[in-house]
Amino acid sequence: MAVITSEFEIASSLPASKFFNAYRDFNNIAPKVDPETYKTLVDIEGDGGAGTIRDISFGDGVPFTNGKLKLDVVDSNNFSIIYTIFEGDILMGQLDSMTHHVKFIPSPDGGCVYKPTVVYNCKGETQLPEEALNMVKEGFKKTFNVIEGFIHANPQTY
Repeated sequence: MAVITSEFEIASSLPASKFFNAYRDFNNIAPKVDPETYKTLVDIEGDGGAGTIRDISFGDGVPFTNGKLKLDVVDSNNFSIIYTIFEGDILMGQLDSMTHHVKFIPSPDGGCVYKPTVVYNCKGETQLPEEALNMVKEGFKKTFNVIEGFIHANPQTY
C-alpha cells in the first residue's frame, strides 16, 4: 500500500484554545460557516470524543457527496484532533482511508499555528494526482479561514 503525506501551516492571531474548541464543535460550525463544503456532519455513534463515528454530507462546492469518519484522538492539553475518514466517495475510489492530524500550536504572541497533516492510505500502489492533494489542502485552508472569520466576528464564541 502506498502512503502519501501532505502538510502545511497557517499562522493566526487567535489563540490555539479558541480554534481547538471551534474544531471540537466542527459538526455544528462547519455547515454554518462553510455550507459549500459541508451540508451536515452527524454523530451516529459516540459522544463527540475519541471513538465517535461521524457521517459527513458534503456541499455542492466539492466533487464528492459523502464520507464517514472516526475521531481517533481528541487531546485538549495539546490542542490536537486526529480523525480517520474510512468510507464514502471522498476516498475517490483510490484510498483505503485518510487520517487527518489537526494541531493548533500556541505561538509566543498569543496566536497559534494551524498545522494539518493528512496521511493518505492508497489502495495498492495508487498514486494520487497532485490536483487531488491540492484540492484537499485548499479545502482545509478555506474552511480554516471561514472559521477564523467567524471567531473574529463572534469573539465570545469558543
